[in-house]
Amino acid sequence: MSRLGLFALLVWLLASCTKQPRYLVGDDVISLDLEGRWQLVNYWAVWCRPCRKEIPELNQLAEAVPSLAVLGVNFDRPPLAQLQRDRDALAIGFPVLASGDLALPRPSALPTSYLINPAGETVAVLRGEQTYASLAAAFSAHGLEIPAQ
Repeated sequence: MSRLGLFALLVWLLASCTKQPRYLVGDDVISLDLEGRWQLVNYWAVWCRPCRKEIPELNQLAEAVPSLAVLGVNFDRPPLAQLQRDRDALAIGFPVLASGDLALPRPSALPTSYLINPAGETVAVLRGEQTYASLAAAFSAHGLEIPAQ
């Protein structure tokens, strides 16, 4: 095999070994292209009352700003079937992490949301229940204007 062929094989093997995050969207598990996009990654759990209260606010944000990637991560990391039931029970309308790892620290309190700029840098960590207005203010402080509710 030529050097170029070996290099191509090595690149393919390394790429297939990475644990790319996959998200539950509807009933499908897919990869999302998040490069160059603002992201809000929200850690939640079904037993977390503030998490349950803020999910409608996150749904509104995701609907109001389609260019913003609002993503959920179930703190308990249940199996996929349970994740689907939890997502449906809480009426989560944004993609939820189904598998893979994120390059974010696991929070010590819930809910916790990470604001990530288009360069992939975490620009804010928001702990506690958020509202549409508090999320809009946090993004505005970092240069992303969110329409009024």
